[in-house]
Formats: sequence, C-alpha cells, structure tokens
Amino acid sequence: MQGTRFFATLGLVLMLAATAIIAPLAAQDRALPYWASLRYEKVNMRVGPSAEYPVTWVYQRKGLPVKVVRVREGWRLVEDHEGTQGWIAASQLDPARGGMVTGTGLVEVRAEPNAASVIKWRAQPGVVGRIKPCREGWCEVDIAGRKGWISAARLWGSDPLPGDE
Repeated sequence: MQGTRFFATLGLVLMLAATAIIAPLAAQDRALPYWASLRYEKVNMRVGPSAEYPVTWVYQRKGLPVKVVRVREGWRLVEDHEGTQGWIAASQLDPARGGMVTGTGLVEVRAEPNAASVIKWRAQPGVVGRIKPCREGWCEVDIAGRKGWISAARLWGSDPLPGDE
C-alpha cells in the first residue's frame, strides 16, 4: 500500500514537471512571423540573442507593436515599424497584438467598421493600442480604454500573419 502511494505520488510529480517543461516549448512552436508588443516602458534591443550582446536600441514605449520573425531559445528577432531588426528577450514581449497609427494627419476612429459610421474621435500617427484581428479592411482598437474601429490601412500591426491566433 505504501509502495503504491509512493509510485502514484512520483508519477504525479513527474507529470507536473513534464507539463512545466513542455508548455513553454509548445508556446515557441507558434508559426512565424507573428505580432507581439513591448511589455514594459523600457525594452532593450540587442545585436544577438543573449544579454552578452551589445544593446543597439532602447525602446521607451510600452505596447509598441513588433513583428517576431525568428525564435532562438528565450530570445526573439523582431522588426519594428521602421524595419529595424534586433533581438529582444521573450520575457520583454507581450503576446497580445498591438497596433500603431501610421501615415500623415489624424485618423478617424469610428463606432462601426465602415466609412459611413459615426466618428468617435481622432488619433494621431504614432498612437499605440491593442487590436483584435482585422476584418474587411477595419480593425477594432482599444487605445487607453477607448474603443473603436480604424481602417487597417492606417495601422502598423494590422496585416494577418501565419503565427497570429
């Protein structure tokens, strides 16, 4: 009886340990490329996939969207809206999809996903927010708690990518 309890407990411990190891590996199996956003106000971009490599850029914009184009252990090769590429630690990235207003002039944020819908407010280029998957040329956005719809053509981060869920 005591031996059975020991083996049952050992089996449970091994199963939990395997789950703890396999779950993070499965998260890295996401198809590339995919969208992510910066998790913190200050995030370092490096020349290579290690803290030993020099910092090439320091982002100071929480929520800024980036495109993940390569995975290496706990690091992600990302590309920003200007095409700059570098390595960021996976812990510094939020898997939630973000978007950034691009182009010139204010963009209209509408109540519904169509050009005839009521304008709720306008946003400047460079404004970042969370976006849901886009449809029919429109993306639902949440910018600092305010929600609405923006033309996908005015958002960097709106393109569908293979790794997006």
